[in-house]
Amino acid sequence: MTDTFIDSQSVREYLLGLQQRIVGKFEELDGQPFLRDAWEKPADAPLGGGGMTRIIEEGNVLERGGVGFSHVMGKTLPPSATAQRPELAGRGFEAMGVSLVFHPRNPYVPTVHMNVRFFIARANSGAQRPDHHPSPLGEGPGGVGESNRPAGRRNAPPLGEGHGGVGEPDKAHQAPAQSADAWWFGGGMDLTPYYATEEDARHFHATCKKALAPFGADKHPRFKKWCDEYFYLKHRNEPRGIGGVFFDDFHEMGFEQSFAMMRAVGDAFLDAYVPIVERHKHREYGPREREFQAYRRGRYVEFNLVFDRGTLFGLQSGGRTESILMSLPPKVEWKYNWQPQPGTPEARLYSEFLRPRDWA
Repeated sequence: MTDTFIDSQSVREYLLGLQQRIVGKFEELDGQPFLRDAWEKPADAPLGGGGMTRIIEEGNVLERGGVGFSHVMGKTLPPSATAQRPELAGRGFEAMGVSLVFHPRNPYVPTVHMNVRFFIARANSGAQRPDHHPSPLGEGPGGVGESNRPAGRRNAPPLGEGHGGVGEPDKAHQAPAQSADAWWFGGGMDLTPYYATEEDARHFHATCKKALAPFGADKHPRFKKWCDEYFYLKHRNEPRGIGGVFFDDFHEMGFEQSFAMMRAVGDAFLDAYVPIVERHKHREYGPREREFQAYRRGRYVEFNLVFDRGTLFGLQSGGRTESILMSLPPKVEWKYNWQPQPGTPEARLYSEFLRPRDWA
C-alpha cells in the first residue's frame, strides 16, 4: 500500500481498452451497434469526473447490455464505503473502473456481470481535485482508440473508480494508518443462468481459475468463496446465480502485481463468457422459458437494489443514475410464493446449481 509510484494512467488506459474490446466483440456477436453515451459531472456537482456508457437495447442476442467506464472523484467517502472501514471516514476519494451486465434475450444464455476497478482514499482530502474532470472520451493518453498496453512507468494523474463501487473489505488485509493514501483494486465476474448446464458452469469457473493461477494457488478458492458469499440474497436464502470470483480491497502484492491480477480477471471475461453465448444463442425457446427468465431476473433486481455495495456507493456519492442502474434487466416478473414443479428444468436450477459447488 505504500509503493513509491502508483501508475494510475496505465490503469485508466487499460480500462478504456478493455471496454472497447468487449463492446467490439459483442457488436460482432449481436449484429447491432452499442450506443455511445459520454457524460461529465457539472463543475458544482458533489461528485466530479465523467465516463462513457456503451449500451445496447433490443439487440439480436442482448435484450439489454451495458459496458460502463467511469472515472470519478469526491470530497468525502459515502457511508457505504466506510461502513466496514471507519478509519477512512472523511477522506476524499478518486476511483475508476469498468462494469458490465449483459441480459441476453434467449433464456438459455445466462446473464453475466463483470467489474474491475481501482480506488484511492486520500489521506489528506485537501489534496483532492474536485474540479478535475477527466475526459469521458479518454482523449489523448489513455483514449478509447489507444492500444491496450501493459502497465508502464508514466506520469500519472489521480486515480479513479467505476460502477461496482466498494465491496466488503477482505478482513485479512486492512488499510494502513490514516497518514497514507489507501489504494486497492477490486473486481470479479459471476454467472446467472436460468437453464443451467454443467458444461457452462465448469467452463466459466475453470476460466476464472486459470486467470488467477499465476498469482498463487490460494487466490481462486479464496475469491470463489467470497463471490458465493457476496452474491447471496439473505432474504431469499439463495444465491443470485452460480458465482464466479469476487475480490476487493486488494493490495497485498504491491501495485504492479495487484494491477496485473486485475488485468488477468478483466482479460479472462471474453474467454469465460463468449463460448457460452455461442453455444446457446440459437436454441429454440417459448413463452414458458421467457416467463421463468423474467421471474428469475427479479432476483437480480432485488440483489442490486438491496445489497449491492456498488449500486449503493454510486447513488450515495451522487453518481450518474442512468449509468448505475443500467445493470437492471428490461423485463421482469414477480409471482407470489411461486415454486417450480418437481422434476422440471426449472426445479433443476434450484436443486443442482443454486448451491456452492467446486465447478473448476
